[in-house]
Amino acid sequence: MARRDLIGGVEAGGTKIVCGIGTGPDDLESVTFPTVTPDENIRQAIQFFRNKTGPKLAALGIASFGPIDLDPKSTSYGHITTTPKEDWQNFNIVGAMAKALSVPVAFETDVNAAALAEAEWGAARDVEDCVYITVGTGIGGGVVVKGRAVHGLLHPEIGHLRVPHKVEEDAFPGSCPFHGDCLEGLASGPAMAKRWGCPAESLPATHPAWELEADYLAAAIATLTCTVSPHRIILGGGVMQQDALFPMIRRKVVRLINGYIAKPQLNEGIDLYIVPPHLGRHSGVLGAILLAGRLASGG
Repeated sequence: MARRDLIGGVEAGGTKIVCGIGTGPDDLESVTFPTVTPDENIRQAIQFFRNKTGPKLAALGIASFGPIDLDPKSTSYGHITTTPKEDWQNFNIVGAMAKALSVPVAFETDVNAAALAEAEWGAARDVEDCVYITVGTGIGGGVVVKGRAVHGLLHPEIGHLRVPHKVEEDAFPGSCPFHGDCLEGLASGPAMAKRWGCPAESLPATHPAWELEADYLAAAIATLTCTVSPHRIILGGGVMQQDALFPMIRRKVVRLINGYIAKPQLNEGIDLYIVPPHLGRHSGVLGAILLAGRLASGG
């Protein structure tokens, strides 16, 4: 592609920022750095794009952790709003990048963008709709229907679903500063670390932590299956790198649905219903690039 046609994407996550240029998975060039402060991360992102593309991109997509304001009519459009990350609260990430790079900017949640990328190129490219859930520093969820991300009053906040807290076997009160024992407060990476006294990735596959984690995630997935009714559910994020989780979650979801939804996806086809992302750690930044490409082409 010509230099003037270059498309950029930024995935602003809770622990890392990914910047990339390209048109899709086959030509993606990216760089990753830790999430610190807005000033430092914006400086790093601007430097990456200027080094790679010269003075101007055709368009930029930003896929950000949230909550974020996606309403173009709002005075706080383009802002990260009530995030627990204090340095980033009420930060105008769209305005900062648009001003620095003089470029049109598409804006979306990191998980909606990941869902869009998986629908376009990855684990959901053969279905019309999907839900993407990332389980890591926080828990987020994106919903895509026929190639478009679902928005409403805000955007899906799957991480703050209330799931049954198994208090008799799990006295941990939850770690969410807003809700305590919501899904994120019970099942995110930081929640697991606080409950068990060590990072989730250091727990062996036989540790009881994983059965409890699967219980909470399966409860959320069963709720989403009954409410959103997606054709596929994709589970990504650092916590999901524990291979033992997928079979446990699938088994528990089938048990929770209990034959009520008489579809093969919720029985013998469960392995193809609840799946890992095909694009791996690049789902978010590729979703941002996808949105930037649509903006540049007027789509």
